[in-house]
Amino acid sequence: MTFRLVDEAGATAVEVPPGRSVLVGRSTGCDLRLADATVSRRHGELLWTRAGVKVTDLGSTNGTFVGEERVTEAVVPAGGRIVFGKVVFGVDSPPPAPPPEEDALDATILRQVRVHPPAGIAARLAVSPGSGSQLKIAAGSPAERQARQLALLLDVGKELSGQADVGRLLDKVVALTFQVMSVDRVAILTLSPAGELTPRVERCRDGVPSEDFRVARSVAVKTVSERLAVLIENAPKDGRFGGSAQLASVQSALCAPLIGGQGTVLGLIYLDNVGFTHSFGAEDLEFLTAFSGMVAVGIENSQLIERVRREAVALSNFQRYFAPELAAQIAAEEGAVQLGGSRRRVAVLFADIRGFTALSEALAPDEIARLLNEYFSEMVEIVFAHGGTLDKFIGDALMALWGTPLSGPDDADRAVAAAVALQRGLARLNARWAREGRRTLSVGIGLNFGEVFAGNIGSDRRLDFTVIGDAVNLAAHLCGRAGPEEILVAEPLFAALSRPPAATEIPPLALKGRSQAVRVYRADWR
Repeated sequence: MTFRLVDEAGATAVEVPPGRSVLVGRSTGCDLRLADATVSRRHGELLWTRAGVKVTDLGSTNGTFVGEERVTEAVVPAGGRIVFGKVVFGVDSPPPAPPPEEDALDATILRQVRVHPPAGIAARLAVSPGSGSQLKIAAGSPAERQARQLALLLDVGKELSGQADVGRLLDKVVALTFQVMSVDRVAILTLSPAGELTPRVERCRDGVPSEDFRVARSVAVKTVSERLAVLIENAPKDGRFGGSAQLASVQSALCAPLIGGQGTVLGLIYLDNVGFTHSFGAEDLEFLTAFSGMVAVGIENSQLIERVRREAVALSNFQRYFAPELAAQIAAEEGAVQLGGSRRRVAVLFADIRGFTALSEALAPDEIARLLNEYFSEMVEIVFAHGGTLDKFIGDALMALWGTPLSGPDDADRAVAAAVALQRGLARLNARWAREGRRTLSVGIGLNFGEVFAGNIGSDRRLDFTVIGDAVNLAAHLCGRAGPEEILVAEPLFAALSRPPAATEIPPLALKGRSQAVRVYRADWR
């Protein structure tokens, strides 16, 4: 049963559907808007029930009434009356629309055709091509032949639409070409962004690539530059192609450009027969032109699927290291992060919890896990907020970078600002944990700046970023020397700052493996 509200004049009616509330009021955001001064901006709410409309007053100024009684909540059956301020509505239940009579459709059906499932490409093909064409279609009349050709193209389009990989798509195109046409050789060339035509598939009917089979450059250039589908007869004697040696054995050939949805030339498809003149006809050229359009759409779809897959994989990898907006930017820029590496000048930060071993012995494993999860969640957000890259977690330590894979002129400043924010963020966490009666943490931080090898190791499905070099080792040493709540900054990073924080130079530190002591500054983060 359905219910609706109809005003006294019958000019306004609103249905109250099952499963969704209807908001009544003067506000423009209401489902039933009443432009009356006695109605509040959010006056009431209506809900469908089996017994009728449930009305709830939302604290209106002038009240909601059922009959003469002011209500906060009530169920009003069909035939009842609801008043919002001074606006009166009746509740009714319109009868359901009668089902159509069995014979009612007969008057609208002019013709009936039973739809059969697809028969498949093979079922549409003849054993051999007809006269004057290399298409394997048999038909009794030109109209029937045209219909079968259209049906064949539709089936071919379905076959190509399911290919997500460009390489497999092109193999499928070649296989379909040999299946539907009587040709000796098929080649597909694709156009690079630099305008170079690259052979992707070159195959003879027996499936074995021929070493001497190459599409003549003169044919390829004419097809692509002029965007022409061409039918070539007695190619060696055609002066337009410059007597190319690659056409010496070609008697008949077809070539059509692959033009994408935005009008971009993606490449070309080429077919030929060796030793037979006048083997192709106008129908073959028309078919190849339509077929090449489908191939171009298939290539674009495959490239789009591959790009989406690559960006999704890259994004899932990068989100472990970067802030979400930076991860999306890098994932969308093909080649922004590649396998291998390069020398980069980076700021390196290590932050390590002090006394963690003793803390682990005093707490249960689940308490330790909870503490670390809350701590790292806060620290990672701070690193991301300052444009840093999360390199890795090392036990209870955190390593972050500025300057790779994207660098900026203020990498050193942002690294120090992040270190200060980390200590302040931990202070806020400690205050909350103390109020909850939980253990607190203290952290020592070390920073340095210098040239490192920054590399992306792994595969395009899983990348692990790493930096290697003396600058990294020095930052780790300083972190080990930093006391609780202390930030130690190596002199190379301090010298690179454009906005040095309040800091005190401490006595130079003698570090293992170094012949000279290191100048170090203690940043005053408080």
